[in-house]
Amino acid sequence: MQKLASYSGEGLFSSLGHHTEVYALPCKRSRISAPFVFNEEVYTKQKTTIEVLPDECLFEIFRRVDGNQERSSCASVSKRWLMLLSTIHKDEISQTSNQKSTVQDPGHLSRSLEGKKATDIRLAAIAVGAASRGGLGKLSIRGNNSARGVTNFGLKAVARGCPSLTCLSLWNLSSVSDDGLVEIANECHNLEKLDLCKMSGISNKSLIAIANNCPNLTELSIELCPNIGDEGLQVIGQKCSNLKSVSLKNCPLLGDQGVASLLSSTSRSLTKLKLHGINISDMLVAVIGHYGLAITDLSLTGLCKVTEKGFWVMGHGQGLQKLKLLTVNSCFGLTDVGIEAIGKGCPNLKQFSIHKCAFLSDNGLFSFAKSAVSLENVLLEECHRVTQCGIFSMLVNQDTKLKSLALKNCLGFKDLNFNSPSSRCNTLKTLSVNNCPGFGNGSLMLIGQLCPELQHVELTGLHGITDNGFTPLIESCEAGLVKVNISGCINITDNTVCEMTKLHGGTLKVLNLNGCRSVTDASMVSIASNCLLLNELDVSECAITDFGVSVLARAVQLNLNVLSLSGCRLVSDKCLMFLLKIGGSLVGLNLQNCHGISNSSVGQLVDRLWNCDILS
Repeated sequence: MQKLASYSGEGLFSSLGHHTEVYALPCKRSRISAPFVFNEEVYTKQKTTIEVLPDECLFEIFRRVDGNQERSSCASVSKRWLMLLSTIHKDEISQTSNQKSTVQDPGHLSRSLEGKKATDIRLAAIAVGAASRGGLGKLSIRGNNSARGVTNFGLKAVARGCPSLTCLSLWNLSSVSDDGLVEIANECHNLEKLDLCKMSGISNKSLIAIANNCPNLTELSIELCPNIGDEGLQVIGQKCSNLKSVSLKNCPLLGDQGVASLLSSTSRSLTKLKLHGINISDMLVAVIGHYGLAITDLSLTGLCKVTEKGFWVMGHGQGLQKLKLLTVNSCFGLTDVGIEAIGKGCPNLKQFSIHKCAFLSDNGLFSFAKSAVSLENVLLEECHRVTQCGIFSMLVNQDTKLKSLALKNCLGFKDLNFNSPSSRCNTLKTLSVNNCPGFGNGSLMLIGQLCPELQHVELTGLHGITDNGFTPLIESCEAGLVKVNISGCINITDNTVCEMTKLHGGTLKVLNLNGCRSVTDASMVSIASNCLLLNELDVSECAITDFGVSVLARAVQLNLNVLSLSGCRLVSDKCLMFLLKIGGSLVGLNLQNCHGISNSSVGQLVDRLWNCDILS
């Protein structure tokens, strides 16, 4: 076969690029014979080439080539040879050739094609070459290449050449239809994970083929596929008994019937379910509550037709006994009544995230926390009827196991005066409050009294927080603060930072002061003197000067890995030598918008701090 390749009329298939999956043979220079004289007549030798053979003959030759590697080498000769080889089905390869091929096909390789690289030619090269290199196991294709993107031909090549395929992800391939995916289903019986996104040409026909031929399917994700409906989902549920994870997002033809059938058929295997923007009603949510026997992770987003009754029935269905993670986003049917029922019906729930649920109030939150005895993590975002009263009622619950509390963009908070708590929450370790304008000093002081074991504190964008509120919190934390982020708290000054480093310098590892404009070099002096374990420091847009940087450089015990001085307008080229000294341990340095540091100084830092990523 090597001789055949050397006589080819076309050169090596160079257009595949450096990442081609085929082996290339050295290109022989074709021999050109000069005219010779015989009986004073000039004759020219005719050049012989295998390319004169029709495709049918070449096909018969290629299917008799010995071994996967040899076929891969033939594919390097020309596009024509590559395309012919990619059409050969494994059953069409001669038995003798199969016996001589010693390479196994367990499916170790993983390949990803995106944008302009997503073409049929590259898929054909992968399909032919993968067999000689261990077999293709995972394939991800993300288009859309409008000029020469992936079509059914490319998928069929993969199906014929990669029977070991277990994971397939197809995104935004407008030229792919059911024909290509059905071929995958017919040939790749070991398929375990299928991800379809923006595949307008795929319908129920493909899902039915997958269900009938791929019994090992465990993960299915369908997003923005307008032609996939209930029928395909029903067959998947009936035939794929090992299904563990299902994600359905924004598919207009999917509704109660398909999802309910899927749930009832996979009630003992399905552990993760995500429904986003699906046209379902209270009936389907009730089915989840009854048949979700194995579900541990449930996410419900944008279910406009689900009412309070649906969530109430779901909670009372007694089927979600194993549920540990629950996310509800933009579901107006989640009210106080519904959330209380969920708390009672999900005894093992540990993490609950609630986003944009406008009718949830303090009463429901308190009842939920009281019922959900295993609850450890709570996130509330844009729940504007929830106030500090609801939050504090969760914390004073004697049976609480709450470890983490996060509040984002909640406008219902008002910084009122509260009585000192009679009990404490010794389990809460992490507090995060982001952009909640009514959360001020009073709330923060009460949190400090309630939660003495805090270690991770994130208070961002809270203009109402001052030293008077933050200092008592610092003094109340008995366990020792480890991570503190007070970015955007513009009224925090050096007093808070100095007090924090004195009390918690032995435990503090991460400190973010981004945007604290009143923080100056005095804080850097205190950090350098007291912090023993600090490895990440962000003082972006603070009033730090060259002196502050020099103080950090002189601190023998500091071993910073990440330092951000972004927007520090008072630092200049004079701090170059100090940055070089600090840079011995740095892996990240942010100097963006530091207009006092010249490009030449940045260049020196880049040249000498070769182990550090520098943003400028």
